[in-house]
Amino acid sequence: MQQFQVPQYIEVKDKIFGPLTVKQLIYLLGGGGLVLMLYLLKLPTIIFLILGIPIGSFFVALAMLKINEQELDQVLNNAVNHFWNPRLYIWKKEEMDIKNTQKKVLQGLPSAPIPKLSQRKLQDLAWSLDINSKFKR
Repeated sequence: MQQFQVPQYIEVKDKIFGPLTVKQLIYLLGGGGLVLMLYLLKLPTIIFLILGIPIGSFFVALAMLKINEQELDQVLNNAVNHFWNPRLYIWKKEEMDIKNTQKKVLQGLPSAPIPKLSQRKLQDLAWSLDINSKFKR
């Protein structure tokens, strides 16, 4: 029989740029680029700090933060999908006509009478099944 190697640790992403994955590097470069653009706009220092710190922090969190072993971008994606497409499942009990249901069930049964088993016959049947299963290896 031919043996195959089973891949393991498939949840681990490849670290390409030092300790960073490609996705993390893109997030960090994108956030750094936005903060650099704010700096190059020659805004007053207080406005630069008010805008730059949250933007930089958000992109660092996108790159590094995990919540319940899920990356922050996946958590945010799930949250947006949940709020834009809410689903409300309501169970509605339907009234059933018991007489019609019983007629349908009885029509589906075979017309032959069901044999009655005594306690002794049932024990013999169970014993023979046990013996046959043990010796049919």
